[in-house]
Amino acid sequence: MSIKKKADVYHGILFMALFACAAFFIGQASLMQELSFSPLIIGIVLGMIYANTLRSHLPAEWGPGIQYCSKRILRLGIILYGFRLTFQDVMAVGLPAIIVDMIIVTVTIIGGYYLGRAMKMDRDIAMLTSVGSGICGAAAVLGAEATLQTKPYKTAVAVATVVIFGTIAMFIYPVMYRSGILELNPTEMGIYSGSTLHEVAHAVGAGNAMGEEVAGVAIIVKMIRVMLLVPVLLVLGWWAASQKKKTGEGKNGGKVAVPWFAFGFLAVIGFNSLDLLPGVWVDWINQFDTFLLTMAMCALGAETSFDKFKKAGAKPFVLAACLFVWLIGGGYLLARYLVPIIS
Repeated sequence: MSIKKKADVYHGILFMALFACAAFFIGQASLMQELSFSPLIIGIVLGMIYANTLRSHLPAEWGPGIQYCSKRILRLGIILYGFRLTFQDVMAVGLPAIIVDMIIVTVTIIGGYYLGRAMKMDRDIAMLTSVGSGICGAAAVLGAEATLQTKPYKTAVAVATVVIFGTIAMFIYPVMYRSGILELNPTEMGIYSGSTLHEVAHAVGAGNAMGEEVAGVAIIVKMIRVMLLVPVLLVLGWWAASQKKKTGEGKNGGKVAVPWFAFGFLAVIGFNSLDLLPGVWVDWINQFDTFLLTMAMCALGAETSFDKFKKAGAKPFVLAACLFVWLIGGGYLLARYLVPIIS
């Protein structure tokens, strides 16, 4: 690669870094914090605004730099995401939370995909939407996108669905709990919230609104769902390869694209479980990781025009709404009746 081409790539990366800085700045606003809108969500919105207004003024040579953010930097961000988790967290909540999480993730992803196909949705959008609803919102969509190698606009559509319904859930869960509609004790409510809310930020926001006892359990249960991202990505890699083999798509002839970054993510969790780094360092790494993921979201947004949203249609949001109903109803039944049995 020539010096000029390298410089152009760096310009594109720096451009996305500036967008990420803007997302962090906006995220400090009291309204954004009250809504628990993370810089990741703000970043993709900023990118989409740019894509539909000033993108035509961007030098074409900067494109590879933006794509670098949505591919390579994204994978690094997913790996470093492991510093938010430890295996001790899993042991702390026990078997009930693990079983409920596995049921929620499995039924949401498999059921959502086949429901989407029954609605004649795009295969990739159906899978991305289901993975985002089933695991951890935008971060899961990003991980699945990196495995499936989908188009940026499909990722943006899937992220939009989990943001909308995750935010709605974040507000109604505390209301249902405080009003007594849900006959759940704090531990059961924590398992219910952590296993069904879309984003980590949603689990934190709703949990804090219901009290420290609920919040502590909800966040840990949510993090166990995040850990399930690793086996899901491995299965997705095999699934994507089998789909390409059937249709004859791709250059690899159905070869399984192993998401190596998923193993990096798991290795980082293991390292973090050893508690070798000072807490201040881990906090700094998590902040840096959020910045990297925000850059990736900005880059994905910058590749997404509203015309592509129109192309996707309303079906992804209908699918997300169906999954939203399942998470609220099915999650409640599991927390109310299954958890006491296996506790």
